[in-house]
Amino acid sequence: MKDRKLHVLTCAHKLFIEKGFQATSIQDILDESGIAKGTLYNYFSSKNELLIALFKTLYKKMEKERNDLLIGQDPSDINIFIKQFELQMETNRANKLISLFEEVIFINDSELKDFIQKSQLRMLRWVHQRFLEIFGEEKREYLWDCAIMYLGILNHGIRYYTMTHDKKLDIHKVVQYSVNRLVKIVEDVAESGEVLVEAESMARWVPQEGENELPLPHAIAHAVSDLKKNLSGGADYERLAELLDFIQQELSGKNGTAPRRFLVESAMESLRGNKDFASKVGADWTNLQELIERYMK
Repeated sequence: MKDRKLHVLTCAHKLFIEKGFQATSIQDILDESGIAKGTLYNYFSSKNELLIALFKTLYKKMEKERNDLLIGQDPSDINIFIKQFELQMETNRANKLISLFEEVIFINDSELKDFIQKSQLRMLRWVHQRFLEIFGEEKREYLWDCAIMYLGILNHGIRYYTMTHDKKLDIHKVVQYSVNRLVKIVEDVAESGEVLVEAESMARWVPQEGENELPLPHAIAHAVSDLKKNLSGGADYERLAELLDFIQQELSGKNGTAPRRFLVESAMESLRGNKDFASKVGADWTNLQELIERYMK
């Protein structure tokens, strides 16, 4: 990253910590960093984009340091996982990332919301992968559930521990306690054979390592939105939009049931057979079909 751009992020980070994200104005950032408005907008189109870039920069550094702890170590050693998680929490605390995260989570900005959810899923994926290395492939089908429960225990443990200890957090104690509970949970769910969240379902939501994309249901929602914009004003817009909305709803996961494949395919066929639709769509339609095909696997 260019030194000047990094300087802007550093200055903005300082202000976000001192004043809060929403209370910090673009002018505040310009004054603190000593750059012109035009220069700032060459780097970031908005304050939200600047915040996302800040999160990405800090996460990238933290992930490298976290991975460095594994060099020359046995990945199945649960004590290394504890050290990795403690490092991550120390990074969050030092950079006030949790308070920043909590402040912006309810901001009505689609790009920011997508980034936040993607970051949460990225963390879940990493925990799941580490659990595979620690507990073994034979427990694979239970480890998504275990990763979800671990993060739940940890996050709520942090919240109520700090609330009852004058906002002071003993990171090692909370992580150690959460991991100890997790070990028992893994044994219990493997013995019971119960699975709450199937691996196939998680594959639709959690991008694989190295993939720079949204969870499939969100990617489908974006593709549907793009198609509706292309069709806006057409003679049969309402009917076509209705079909697209139906497909999105079926694949959103919000119904609590598996998507009804035959209904989705029927809606897709109706779209293909509409001349107005065929004349206005191109790459966006191809993209939607590819996403749906991946979702249905």
